[in-house]
Amino acid sequence: MIISQTPYRVSFAGGGTDLPAFYRQEAGAVLSVAITKHMYVALSKRFEPSVRVAYSKTEIADNRDEVQHTIVKAALKMVDLGPHMEIVTIGDVPAGTGMGSSSTLTVGLLNALYAMKGHVTSPKKLAEEASRIEIDILGSPIGKQDQYAAAFGGLNYIRFNSDDSVDVQPVPTAAETLKELEKRALILYTEKKRDANDILKKQSEGTGEKMRLLREMRDLASEMRGVISGRGNLDEFSRLLHVGWELKRSMGFGISDPVIDEMYDAARKAGAQGGKLLGAGGGGFVFLLAPPEKHDAIRTAVGQPRELKFEVDRLGSRIIFIS
Repeated sequence: MIISQTPYRVSFAGGGTDLPAFYRQEAGAVLSVAITKHMYVALSKRFEPSVRVAYSKTEIADNRDEVQHTIVKAALKMVDLGPHMEIVTIGDVPAGTGMGSSSTLTVGLLNALYAMKGHVTSPKKLAEEASRIEIDILGSPIGKQDQYAAAFGGLNYIRFNSDDSVDVQPVPTAAETLKELEKRALILYTEKKRDANDILKKQSEGTGEKMRLLREMRDLASEMRGVISGRGNLDEFSRLLHVGWELKRSMGFGISDPVIDEMYDAARKAGAQGGKLLGAGGGGFVFLLAPPEKHDAIRTAVGQPRELKFEVDRLGSRIIFIS
């Protein structure tokens, strides 16, 4: 048996510029960080002549071509391990909540499949092949930031080039700055799930008319990288995070709605310095930055929602068990 552990991510700025509709015209860039919430993929050979896949439901198929889970099917075709496999996935965060779950799964599954073949696989290869599965093979209208964040881990400035290449640049940040960032952060659940593909499809189709806004969002990622590097100024970083919220919200495409706006406004009045809706928008988790002494007031102001603890995962996708 092989078990992989792969982190989800929080993106701070630049979302949307990792879509081909943007970066094939001019380079895109995202600032994001992997967090210590994970997707686990357990993989083993199966005695019965079938493929068993367990996620939110359980499938037993005669062969990989009959597997209904599209990502699993594509990964099994890309990394051929024979017809009899057992795959179990367990996520700390549900799908459709803005944390990059589908890409985290794809990266973690590929890592486990290659490990089962006895191969040590680079983060670059995992990210490239996960992107190929989701975007080229399955035709999902998504960008590339989630695959690279999951594969590499840590805090990164990720640049998306017009030739489809991707540069991952770790951001040199003082340990004290990251610790303070962890103390200030809140990740609150809006209690809304959504299909990110619908929003991203609209965004991709509308990229041409939103190029100015998208350039500002890309440039904001670079500015925020400069602010948080070294012994970063987290007050200024929080202010810029709020600027990013306003830019993304002004895009339209169903990214926000009155309920989410009300939640964010209430958090700001209670002491949040900045924040953003994670992922494509429409629901999921809201990320906020505020002085720790304001956290209880913010929780009360927004109705004591469920939340996730924010901690930076510096490792990226890795194999944690081999039997």
